[in-house]
Amino acid sequence: MNRISPWWDQARHADRRPFLQARCAVMKALRAWFDAQGFVEVETGVLQVSPGNETHLHAPCTTLTTPAGDQVTRYLRTSPEFACKKLLAAGEQKVVEFARVFRDRERGVLHLPEFTMLEWYRAGTSYDAVMADSVTVIAHAAEATGIGTFSFRGRHTDPFAEPERLTVAAVFDRFAGIDLLKTVVGGEGDRAALAAAAQGRVRIADDDTWSDIFSKVLVEHVEPNLGQGRLTILFEYPAPEAALARVNPADGRVAERFEVYACGVELANGFGELTDAAEQRIRFTRAMDDKQSRYGERYPLDEDFLAAVSHMPEASGVALGFDRLVMLASGASRIDQVVWTAPAEDA
Repeated sequence: MNRISPWWDQARHADRRPFLQARCAVMKALRAWFDAQGFVEVETGVLQVSPGNETHLHAPCTTLTTPAGDQVTRYLRTSPEFACKKLLAAGEQKVVEFARVFRDRERGVLHLPEFTMLEWYRAGTSYDAVMADSVTVIAHAAEATGIGTFSFRGRHTDPFAEPERLTVAAVFDRFAGIDLLKTVVGGEGDRAALAAAAQGRVRIADDDTWSDIFSKVLVEHVEPNLGQGRLTILFEYPAPEAALARVNPADGRVAERFEVYACGVELANGFGELTDAAEQRIRFTRAMDDKQSRYGERYPLDEDFLAAVSHMPEASGVALGFDRLVMLASGASRIDQVVWTAPAEDA
């Protein structure tokens, strides 16, 4: 059986080097853009009390020994979000980080267990501001590599074209024939209503929650149609999928959350940030109860973060998968082609 040569083999590295040079060009261009916009580039800690509190995100953990000999558990962050928001509470107005983040149970063409998340926040702005930033950042990446069209698995996107803006409700209606907002009552998902609406479109298990069914429809029927020809900004996520976003004050059925797609690939996920610490605690606790039920584990809440939330100004923020962006901007076909060192199992 032929063994694939290690990533540091000179011939294999030579094949990957054009993609790595593209990575350098994109990073240089984006750093210059953020600097010109007045952002402060920060470096926040990787080891955290809590890696994040989302049901389906998993984090590696480690045990540290204190000088007194006590052992404490720390997690490798899934995002720099908690730390960046603490900096907003501290008075920073614009922060950006090229953050090393970690996701357990993830590996594939678009997923790595360790990757770079480009994350930035603006104090005193609505989420329209970081929506616009995201479009500009993607265009700057394309300019840096000189590519005219993003291509991935037979789909194509012009990164310079005016993006289409679609609500989540609109795409569920268009691509799945589902009136999604009819299944959201009082900010909560009506599982029975969505199951009935999605019957025959996705496989529904007895223990699927409203969010599970929502995700299946999104992945199977909606996402493949997004970012075709031009970028798609998908916004007004239903309130049950708000995560760390605030609910739209004009319509409690939806939240100020958006995602950006190119070639059917999710590139960015942004929020009009929630500043209600009590509500955030409720959401985190529910998510950890769900994680405990599904996976037999839960992560602690970062009490310091929850304390900081109530001191945050109105703000918007977005996380963009930097490696995915480089993959599209360089013409690579897999995400591991655009990282300097491959995951340990590929070495």
